[in-house]
Amino acid sequence: MFKIATVVYIFILLGVPDVGNASSPLFQNLKSGAFETIDDHNQQGKWLVVMIWAHDCEVCEREVGDYQRFHQKHADNNAVVLGVTLDGAARQQAAVDFVARHQLKFENLIAEPEVVAAYYQITTGSKWIGTPSFLIFGPDGELKAKQVGAVETDIVEAFIAASTSN
Repeated sequence: MFKIATVVYIFILLGVPDVGNASSPLFQNLKSGAFETIDDHNQQGKWLVVMIWAHDCEVCEREVGDYQRFHQKHADNNAVVLGVTLDGAARQQAAVDFVARHQLKFENLIAEPEVVAAYYQITTGSKWIGTPSFLIFGPDGELKAKQVGAVETDIVEAFIAASTSN
């Protein structure tokens, strides 16, 4: 209960327009400006790979191209990528520039660092450490895996293949 109250307090403090439910707060879509939840990006029958990044994260800079290729390879089949940046309002233009520089085709959401950290902690039950971080949701919308730090996309593909065959 403390974690949920903390997230609600953070949203009130930051003036987020609506908290949705505490485990799935609203983030702003970098392209459309609309407020959405991560759950809004679950697609029936597809895995959702969430890459949490920051514009000034060197590892994110190196990894994002592979996730772009992963998304393009799998989006019409079994998996999509969703980017979530913790750059917040103060660094929103830097986040937009990051997306443009890498010509990212997958959707990217933005929120304040405290909101992203609280979402991560509530969703995973683990302490927030930093970027990049990855969350993998199964076709049923349930969290199946989490990882802090670089993850090669072939590992994600092998995980999805092994989980799908079970």
